[in-house]
Amino acid sequence: MHQPMHDQFLPQTAASPAIPAVAQARVFDSIRDIGHEAWNMCFAGEVEDYDCLLAIEEAGIAGFAFRYVTVVENGRLLAAMPAFLTDYQLDTTLEEGRLRQFLRRIRQTYSRLLTLKLACLGSPCTENGVTGFHPDLPEQRKAELFSLVLSGFEHYAKANGCSLIGIKDVPEPTTAAFGAVFSDRAFAGIPGLPTAWLDINFDSIETYMARLSSGTRKDMRRKMKSFEKIRIENRSDFGTMLPQVMALYHDTRNRSEWQFEELTADYFDGVLRRMQGRSFCTFYYAGDQLLAANLLVHDGNTLIDKFFCMNSAEGRAYNLYYLSWFTNLRHCLEHGMTRYQSGQAYYENKIRLGSQLTRNTMYFKHRNPVVQWALRLASPLFAADETLKDSA
Repeated sequence: MHQPMHDQFLPQTAASPAIPAVAQARVFDSIRDIGHEAWNMCFAGEVEDYDCLLAIEEAGIAGFAFRYVTVVENGRLLAAMPAFLTDYQLDTTLEEGRLRQFLRRIRQTYSRLLTLKLACLGSPCTENGVTGFHPDLPEQRKAELFSLVLSGFEHYAKANGCSLIGIKDVPEPTTAAFGAVFSDRAFAGIPGLPTAWLDINFDSIETYMARLSSGTRKDMRRKMKSFEKIRIENRSDFGTMLPQVMALYHDTRNRSEWQFEELTADYFDGVLRRMQGRSFCTFYYAGDQLLAANLLVHDGNTLIDKFFCMNSAEGRAYNLYYLSWFTNLRHCLEHGMTRYQSGQAYYENKIRLGSQLTRNTMYFKHRNPVVQWALRLASPLFAADETLKDSA
């Protein structure tokens, strides 16, 4: 049984002999080996913290092996980042069309040709690829330690036979801060799906509505009449409803053009169980029929909409996407939250409803320079840029 990192590595005391400061990268197979306190110390202010990542690790998501990259100096965790290993199909982010159909036919005949063994920093199930730093770390050392995270993970990827190294959904502020590190280590970047968010700097739904265009305001008032026909329930556990929620999830997932990970019942159940008091699911009923379920997580300040799962055949008639939007804004107002983060995709609606977007970048690097050159050349085809999709 492994001891957590904060028990294994103790800070130097005044009576201890001086130990040269040597920062070293290390990759762990389980976040349990690092420990709740040590991990969260580096991720202060992140909603998707240790408990969230542990729920993901325990969810049994097929095709993914989860890892955790750390930099330790004198027994203290200074930097960390989640990671994963998987077989990555290069057509994952292509839009539906002739090219994607052509590549699928190639992959059916030559199964490994367009599939690469990928080692990727970030998590397939969290909003962004965020690097955590100890709060006492001087700002000028962060680029140095981030470079150590990359070099340590590259070494680990090579030792485990991964030809492609990635960094998932790096938010624009990180790209700006560490652009030189990405360049020095020969990573190429392509646009990823941006993150949509809305500051809750209004005191009521009416004040918020007044900020929308007149056409949008009129449309929303019409759609909100569906509240009269829908029963809404917040729950901190799924109970016997989990099979119905999973049916809604698969219905929603099957309508998506981009399918990476396939979540499990243990994921949904684990998030609510591990993040008690910081997660809930909102259920939307017409009579006794469950038409939609919305999994959300928060830290008391930011509310993150993780998954909105809906019966597409019957849910649209009740404008459930929009009802969930206003339900979540009301939750923020009632609980003093200052930001609503509605995630990736369906940007046209979110911008129309006042959201702003933070750009994300996906970085990649192939060990073979020739393949890297070819991937860079083809990368515009695989970019998941700010595609506007209507969910109404």
